[in-house]
Amino acid sequence: MKSFHVEILIAKHFKKSVFQNKAVFIITLFIGVLLLYAAFSGWENYTRQNETSEKYQHESRKDWLNNPDKNPHRMAHYGNFAFRKSTSLSVFEFGMEPFFGNAIFLEAHKQNTANFSEAGFSNSMLRFGEISSAMIVQVLLPLLIFFLGFNAVAAERENGTLKLLLSQGISWKQLLAGKILGVASVIMLLFVPTIIILVLIWLLLQHFSISPDEILKLLLFLLFHFVYLLFFCAIAVLVSAASTTSKKALISLIGIWLVCTIILPRTTQAMGAYLYKAPSKIQFNSDIEKDILKQGDSHNPNDLHYKAIKDSLLLAYKVDSVQQLPFNYSGFIMTEGEKISSRIYNKHLEALLKIYDQQNSFSKAVSFINPYIAMKNISMGLSNTDYDSYIDFQKQAEAYRYNMAQKMNGLQIKFISNKKPGATDKPLTIDKEHWAEVAEFHYEPKGIRAVLKSEISSVISIMLWISLLFILIRLAAKKLKAI
Repeated sequence: MKSFHVEILIAKHFKKSVFQNKAVFIITLFIGVLLLYAAFSGWENYTRQNETSEKYQHESRKDWLNNPDKNPHRMAHYGNFAFRKSTSLSVFEFGMEPFFGNAIFLEAHKQNTANFSEAGFSNSMLRFGEISSAMIVQVLLPLLIFFLGFNAVAAERENGTLKLLLSQGISWKQLLAGKILGVASVIMLLFVPTIIILVLIWLLLQHFSISPDEILKLLLFLLFHFVYLLFFCAIAVLVSAASTTSKKALISLIGIWLVCTIILPRTTQAMGAYLYKAPSKIQFNSDIEKDILKQGDSHNPNDLHYKAIKDSLLLAYKVDSVQQLPFNYSGFIMTEGEKISSRIYNKHLEALLKIYDQQNSFSKAVSFINPYIAMKNISMGLSNTDYDSYIDFQKQAEAYRYNMAQKMNGLQIKFISNKKPGATDKPLTIDKEHWAEVAEFHYEPKGIRAVLKSEISSVISIMLWISLLFILIRLAAKKLKAI
């Protein structure tokens, strides 16, 4: 307890001396205002986007149900929309969400990509990144920590008080721990109110109805950010202790900050894209179209592949024409065509996703030398604003589209006659009540297990960095000198 008391005294003295500098007070206040602005602007963006998505999802559903009696294949081409709603933690971590589409048009025989991203409807400033609470905590707070801690020990060495402190029986371990605690106590003046605001907004957005999965996400979100900030507090004090002057410490720390938060992340993205090149959207769609045409065209009655299917059906049912089949032939062919086109699309999509996984794996590997990338990946994963969450939305929408198309094909097979109506006959349609048999689309965000599984390398990276930090503190306590 005695040694811990010494560390607290050192921390209190550091905290008191920090706020004697008006510049530090102004910078801290400015970042505090930025955090408030980011929290409430995030709330506004979240509310606006989710209200818009919910509105148009319901309108799309209403339009679908209000269709008159119609041929089910026409309904499959009429299509539907899938909208993606944001999760509550996206209020604080925007991640990639502003640049990804949040709506997909779903129709038979065709897989469309997501459209209507927030960036697409915003001014050009959004393309440089919005100010989010997570961005401030992950980028600006480490910079503030470095400005607070660059002279934590170096100034004591320059003033000659370091030797005096150590001669009074204070160990290097106590001094380093006390200084780290002092820097952390100042940062907590910003971080703790941010947590309180975050939790309150998070509770309000979910109307105080919270699942265990969401609670775990929030707790891990807070825990990892807390550990992340402590890490930079320790780095600041260690660099200050290892530097002969405050100036050298400040230059070193700013260099570390630039490399971690700006240079390495951008370089990593560029290197990943260079090493694992992905096809363009035009090339991707063109390759799918070519493969589908090789298999055959379900809308072409003379297509060799589908003609072979027709001949086999006529032989199996011992009839002379498709009109004599006990089910709707066109619906059967459309079902087969949907299976083929979906299989080809999924094959190409998996190949594309493999390339993107390789790019992302390169980025995750770099997280072992850059804690910022690891923290960013974890933060985006827990808030469901990462690339994996976007792909998960695409896959859920595609599964819904396929089931919708096949449901309509099934209705056509069952209820539509093979005989073509005459000029005065009623068109081949089914009752509109059948449209309700297709459920409304609802996007389900990834659960905590799926998030941790995809971000396991980033979690391990943070744990390794913390372990390394403890080792460095122990080594520094033995190796550092007063002069």
